Amino acid sequence: MRRTGQFGFAVSLVLFGVAGADAARPAAQGDRVTADMTIRVDQPKGTISRNVYGQFAEHLGRLVYDGLWVGDGSAIPNTRGIRNDVIAALKNLQVPVLRWPGGCFADEYHWRDGIGPRAARPRRINTHWGGVIETNAFGTHEFMDLTELIGADAYISGNVGTGTPQELMEWIEYMTSDSDSTLAGLRKQNGRAAPWKVPYVGVGNESWGCGGNMRPEYYADLYRRYATFVKSYSGNRIQRYASGSNGEDYNWTDVLMAQVGRRMQGLSMHYYTLPTGNWDKKGSATRFDEQAWHATLARTLRMEELLQKHSAIMDKYDPEKRVGLIVDEWGTWYDVEPGTKPGFLYQQNSLRDAVAAAINLNLFHQHSDRVTMANIAQMVNVLQAMILTEKDKMLLTPTYHVFEMYKVHQDATSIPIELSSPPYRLGDATVPALHASASRDKAGRIHVSIVNLDPNRAAQVSMKIAGAASGRVTGRVLTAPTINAVNTFETPDAVRPVPFTDAAVQGDRITLTLPSKSVVVLEIQP
Repeated sequence: MRRTGQFGFAVSLVLFGVAGADAARPAAQGDRVTADMTIRVDQPKGTISRNVYGQFAEHLGRLVYDGLWVGDGSAIPNTRGIRNDVIAALKNLQVPVLRWPGGCFADEYHWRDGIGPRAARPRRINTHWGGVIETNAFGTHEFMDLTELIGADAYISGNVGTGTPQELMEWIEYMTSDSDSTLAGLRKQNGRAAPWKVPYVGVGNESWGCGGNMRPEYYADLYRRYATFVKSYSGNRIQRYASGSNGEDYNWTDVLMAQVGRRMQGLSMHYYTLPTGNWDKKGSATRFDEQAWHATLARTLRMEELLQKHSAIMDKYDPEKRVGLIVDEWGTWYDVEPGTKPGFLYQQNSLRDAVAAAINLNLFHQHSDRVTMANIAQMVNVLQAMILTEKDKMLLTPTYHVFEMYKVHQDATSIPIELSSPPYRLGDATVPALHASASRDKAGRIHVSIVNLDPNRAAQVSMKIAGAASGRVTGRVLTAPTINAVNTFETPDAVRPVPFTDAAVQGDRITLTLPSKSVVVLEIQP
């Protein structure tokens, strides 16, 4: 339904400030670019699913143990063994959905290992991530407790690689049945009387790789078999997600949609941003120059092409867009921090990651007609994390701040934008200097996210709101003196949002001056 300016919506702009000088050279003072933007409030599109702000928690490195779980006997304040500081941070983030237990770990995980008295649970080797011992202290009950504590829905990754259809079927019955069956009785015996709701089940993970090195045709047959036994009990309605492609493997998407598209509600896709494109030498998370900055953002922007091409294939078999594209692993991936275990994938998180996260979220907003869930990898202490912990200390990363500010887009109506962006060139490589998306929430407020990718030049943007009035302007900015600025346990607030006031309303236009390497957040009331 079309809307016009006569409704007088409140307007809120979301732009993240990741300002400051380049790590290698200062930004030129007074050097700026100009751009023109129109926010088409009068041409609303579909809903931006809150689930594109999903998180991912794999049994990997220090994510579960230390990052989430410390045990109920720990001196670190906790609720039934789960860290209170992390719970509070995740609740503030309004995490909509949490994927668990993997990742590659999922296809070697057997759910019965993680129930019952913890002292009696078997100890297994985590063959994918460092060969460490998995104690299974954090299992089904602990995970579901976490989802309830932070207010998130559960997205379970089922074991197809080493499991059986019966094992997956029985796990779902154990969690969700309100009957007097033996499995429901076992759950009650283990301390949970009421069944849980489990809205989303993934049938395997990366079945083309660590989940079994399968051909798409073979996996399609396996999916058909497993999905038959993913049953909904006691009013719990499950969406079944198939294990999708690795980046640009468009053939995988074509085969899956052709053979089992009618049997799924979602098809996953994984894509990680590597500055170098080389898995053996990905580059440092903190020691990088402008060339690495530019290369990282250029590779991040490849997500646009992937979303377009996978969506086009899905459109061929599913023109009604019934099947969601589920980007359930995405984010930046660097070499691990020096002195840490290689298999733990621990990396720092800089302003570069904040900008990369904002770009990806903007893209998910723009493709809201097909992208219905995304899960950044990963939540705590692994890859592009929201949170880093060290014993009793905890800090919020620049990426956390992007998610916290962008949460205003959850379940809002996507609004088209028209943006003439100047280029950001480095040598022969070029990316747009500006990247943006917009939405209108249920209260009528308009949110616009703009990222300035250029680390050297500010951007003066003249913005027109077509179809809504604008008035008082307030805002925040995330800023720091260098592109590789990070939060540390000694200085946990080095990179955090502060008030932003460099915006003015002039008639039907808003004039903004975005700092270099920025994403600024404004709210405009009528």
